Amino acid sequence: MYHPLRTLLFFTVFLTALNYSWSQELPSSNTPIPIKEEPKPEEEKKLKVNAEDLIKPQDSTKQDSTATEKKPFLEYKLVSKANRKRIDRRNNIITLYENAIIEYGDTKLEAGKIVIDNNTGDVFAYGIVNDSTQAYEQKPVFTQGTNVVEPDSIIFNKDSKKALTYNSRTTQGEFNVFAETTKKVNDSVFYMKRARFTTSSNPDNPEYYFLAQKIKFVPKKKIVTGLVNMWIADVPTPIGLPFAYFPMTEERKSGVIVPSFGNNVNQGYFLQNGGYYFAINDYVDLTVLGDYFTNGSYGFRVESSYAKRYSFNGNFRFSYENQVQSERGFSDFRKSTIYNINWQHSQDPKANPDSRFSASVNLGSSRFYSNSFNQINQAATLNNNFSSSINYSKTFQGEPQVNFNIGVTHSQLVQTGEVTMNLPNFQGSVSRVFPFAPKFGAKKGIIENINLQYNVRAENRITTTDEDFLSDRMFEGAQSGVRHTIPVATNFKVGPFSVSANANYEETWVFQTTKTTAVINDQGLATTEIDTLSGFDSYRTYRYGASVGTTIYGLWENSNKKGKYQAIRHTIRLIFRIRQILVLINITIVF
Repeated sequence: MYHPLRTLLFFTVFLTALNYSWSQELPSSNTPIPIKEEPKPEEEKKLKVNAEDLIKPQDSTKQDSTATEKKPFLEYKLVSKANRKRIDRRNNIITLYENAIIEYGDTKLEAGKIVIDNNTGDVFAYGIVNDSTQAYEQKPVFTQGTNVVEPDSIIFNKDSKKALTYNSRTTQGEFNVFAETTKKVNDSVFYMKRARFTTSSNPDNPEYYFLAQKIKFVPKKKIVTGLVNMWIADVPTPIGLPFAYFPMTEERKSGVIVPSFGNNVNQGYFLQNGGYYFAINDYVDLTVLGDYFTNGSYGFRVESSYAKRYSFNGNFRFSYENQVQSERGFSDFRKSTIYNINWQHSQDPKANPDSRFSASVNLGSSRFYSNSFNQINQAATLNNNFSSSINYSKTFQGEPQVNFNIGVTHSQLVQTGEVTMNLPNFQGSVSRVFPFAPKFGAKKGIIENINLQYNVRAENRITTTDEDFLSDRMFEGAQSGVRHTIPVATNFKVGPFSVSANANYEETWVFQTTKTTAVINDQGLATTEIDTLSGFDSYRTYRYGASVGTTIYGLWENSNKKGKYQAIRHTIRLIFRIRQILVLINITIVF
C-alpha cells in the first residue's frame, strides 16, 4: 500500500545519496590512467546500422505488450530545507539541523533535527535543546493532509517500513489521542502503549480523559483497547471497562458515545451526552443519551432520524430532566422535572397526491428552554409560545368528490403556562351534486337544476395549565361540538325572468349545555345561577333566499347624423330579492 511518509523518507535518502554514492577519488599522479582502445574492424561492423532498416515499417503485432509509458520517477516535487546540512560520506549519514523540513506532496515532516542513516535504513527526527533556556524545542510535526501527529521523537526504518514515535499527540475524529509509545507495524496497523484519549475542548490540559494500557489502532476502521479507566483532574476513578471498541469508518455503525465532563455551579460535577448510537438500518437510526450530576440530578434524551427517498423524512426527540438544586437540608433546596417533545415530519408531494401527512410538534414544560442544563439552542430560550400541529388529509376522487382532514393543534404560553389544544379537529366535505340532472344533455327547469353540498366540522377544545397537562384534570374543561351544513340551490327561467333560489340548513351537536335560572333571594333581589349540564343536545338553524331578475337592452341611433356620437346603447338589469330591489344600469355611447 502506498504510504506518503515512507516514500518521502526513501526518496530523501536516495536523492541525497546521489551526491556521494556515485563519486570516486581521483587517482594519484603515479597511477597511469587507462586509455580506451579503439574498436576493431569486426566490432565496428557490428556497430553499423543499415538506414533502410530504420525506415522499414514495423509489424504492430510484434510489439511488446508489456511496454507501457514510463511514469515519472517522483510524482511530486521533493523539497528539503534546513538551516544547516551535514553529509558524512564515510559513515553514510545525512543530518539536517534547525528547522529541518521535508515536503513531498501533501506530506510534510518538520523537526529540529533529522538524521538519515543509509547503512541501517533508520531515520531519526527529534527536537533540539535550547542552549539558553534548556527547553526542548522544535519537536517533530508530521502532517499528512488534515491529519497532524506531534510526537517528541520519531524512529523510522525505510527497509522494514516500521516506525516508533514517543509521546505522540493526534486527533482522530472527535478524539484527542496521547500515547507514550506508538509502534507502526505496517501501513494499516498501529499499536499504542499507555494511551490517553478525550473529547475535551482543552486537549493540552484535559479535565478528564480515559487511560488505556494498550491500544490497537487501524486507521479509518477501528480502535480496540484493553482495560480502560477514567481519570478526572489526573485522579483515577472506579469508572472503567475491561475492553472497548470504537469503530472509525465513514459508514454508519452502532457504537458508544463518550460523554463530556465538567462542573456546574448548581449541580456539581457531571458527565453529559454519553450514551449509545444504534444504526438500525438505512432508513432510521436511534441515539440514546444521558446526563448525570453529583448532586443527584440526571436527564436522558432519545433522538431518532428517519428518511425514505421520494416518500417522507423527519426526526424525533424526547428530553427529560430531573433537576435538583442545592442539597437537602438547605433553604434553597428545590427539586423539579421538565420535559420536551419535538417532532418534525414531512411527506414528499410525489409520494401520494391524494393523501398527505405532516407534523410539527414542540410541546413540553414551559420553562424547559430556560431551565434545561443541557440547552444547545440558545435562541429557543427567547420563545414566548410553543405551537404544534399534526394534519392528515385524504381525497377520494370520483363523482362526487369526498375530502376530509383530521388535525391536532396545540398552543402554549410560556409566561402564564396556559395550554390550549384542539384534539382533534375534523373537517369533511362532499362536492356539489345535481341529484335530478339527466345523464346526458343540458339541465332544464327547477328540478333538474337543484344542487346541494355537504360540509361537516367537529372540534374538541381543551384549555388547561402546564401543571395539569397530560393529567386526569386536563379534560375537565373540554368543550366538544359538531356542525353540519347543507346548502341547497337551484335556478330556472320564467319567460324573460331568471329565478334563483337557495336555502341553507345547519345542525349543531353539543355534548354540554348550560342552564340559567333566575333566583330571588331573601332580600328580594334577583340573582342568576348558571348550571352546566352534561349530555347530548342539538339545535338547528335555517336560512333561505330567492331572487328574480331580468335584463333590458336598448339602442338609440342618431338618425340625422348630427353631433359626434352615432348611437347610445344601454343595458338595465333588474333584480328583485326579498326586501331588496336592485337596479343596475349600464350605458354605452358609440362615437
